[in-house]
Amino acid sequence: MYLTYPSKLLEEAVNEFSKLPGIGSKTALRLVLNLLRQDRESVEYFGKTILRLASEIRYCRICHNISDEEICPVCSDKRRDASIICVVENVKDVMIIENTRQYSGVYHVLGGIISPMEGVGPSDLNIASLEERAQDGIKEIILALSATMEGDTTNFYLFRKLNKFVPKISTLARGVSIGDELEYIDEATLVRSIQNRIPFNTV
Repeated sequence: MYLTYPSKLLEEAVNEFSKLPGIGSKTALRLVLNLLRQDRESVEYFGKTILRLASEIRYCRICHNISDEEICPVCSDKRRDASIICVVENVKDVMIIENTRQYSGVYHVLGGIISPMEGVGPSDLNIASLEERAQDGIKEIILALSATMEGDTTNFYLFRKLNKFVPKISTLARGVSIGDELEYIDEATLVRSIQNRIPFNTV
C-alpha cells in the first residue's frame, strides 16, 4: 500500500530505514515515528552514534573482526591460544561462538563465502591474509562455516590452500545439520560441534 507522507523529511527517513535488511516500509515508519516521540537529546545521540559507527569503526588488521582499535580484543588477549584459528564467514559468527564461552583460540573472518551464483570468488574474501597466518606456526585451523553447498565449497578450497602449512584442519561436527547457518543453531549444539570437531579430510 502506498503511503502519502505529510512531510518530505519523514518520507526520506522512512526510505532510509527501509533499506535495512528485514525492515519494510511499515516497520520503518513505526521506527521513525518512535524516534520523533523521543526527546531531542536522545535523537541527536542516536544520530551521532550512527555517524561515529560509519567514520570510526575499524577492522582488526590480523583477523578482520570489527574493532575499536587496530587489533581486536580477541587477538590482543594473551590468554587466547593464537595457534588455533577458527575461520568464520562474518563478524556475527564470531559473536555467536564467543557467546558459548567454550572456545579459547583466535578467529579469522572471511567476509563471506565462495558463491559463483552471487559473483563471489576467492579473491573477494580475506583468504590471502589467512594463508599468510597459516604459515606462522599455526597448529590447527577450524573451518566453522555454514553447512551449505557454498560453505562446503569454501571449506574444500581453503583445505587445498592451507593443508600444506597446517598439521591439522578440522570442521564442525555434523551436529550442525546440512543447510544450517551458525546464526540459527542453538548454543548447546554449537558447543558440541566445536568440541567434537573432526578432521576435514574425513568429511
